[in-house]
Amino acid sequence: MTPDDLQQRLAQAGYIADRSMAATLSLFVALQRPLLLEGDAGVGKTEVACALARIFACRLLRLQCYEGLDVNAAVYEWNYQHQLLAIKMLEQGKVNPESAEQQIFSDKYLLQRPLLQAIRQPVSPVLLIDEIDRADEEFEAFLLEVLSDFQISVPELGTLGAISIPYVVLTSNGTRELSDALRRRCLYYYVEYPGFDKELRIVTTRLPEIGLQLARQVVAFVQSLRKTDLRKNPGISETLDWAAALLRLNVSSLDNDIEAVTDSLVCLLKTHEDSGLAPDEVKRLIARAV
Repeated sequence: MTPDDLQQRLAQAGYIADRSMAATLSLFVALQRPLLLEGDAGVGKTEVACALARIFACRLLRLQCYEGLDVNAAVYEWNYQHQLLAIKMLEQGKVNPESAEQQIFSDKYLLQRPLLQAIRQPVSPVLLIDEIDRADEEFEAFLLEVLSDFQISVPELGTLGAISIPYVVLTSNGTRELSDALRRRCLYYYVEYPGFDKELRIVTTRLPEIGLQLARQVVAFVQSLRKTDLRKNPGISETLDWAAALLRLNVSSLDNDIEAVTDSLVCLLKTHEDSGLAPDEVKRLIARAV
């Protein structure tokens, strides 16, 4: 799949990608190597995996990382309650003792979590390992083994190899430095905040009912807002939320109803410090946008 073809298919799936992103994803598909997407929160890293799943018409499996993530949550665990019921049946003589252990430790009682599910699918899924930088270094080291061989050892069952190789997308917000070993195993792409033209296209694609004038004003306002001293810059999803809110408020131009625009900024400003944006600053940003 060429970068141009992939760029077009991504657009049809609702994701606007520039050519450098499309070229990286083209290699990602051809080589089937894990892809590490790094960048600020809200720039659309997670949406890349969602768009790929739509393009491939395959399952999207998501592993949300957090501090303390362990094998039970990420790979597998046993259904202990059902195993206890089976043991009680054994005690009552309803199960052959010779086959009891084999039955208790079987696929029937194995709860597959995202990593194990990903390698056991009949068709290659998209595996999204979201915010890997939030997980501990110990889990990152374990993940390296999975990504190297695409097989997982379950002591009671042995080694479970991959039925299909998943398309693995990892995202990182840069809250922790990732190991060189993980980076070596991945293709890499840094996702920037979109420029004006790209963000405008995103807004008009996702909200086709919005007028071009309002869309341009919304994008210009948000782009200027990101250049101010905010604690948390609004991401693309916030831009879309704000544009949708303005449509619901029947705002056709930012300078027509400044009060409604100010009230709707709760869609963009997500911390206590940022929500105290001075009214004069809001008016200045509106004047620049229109």
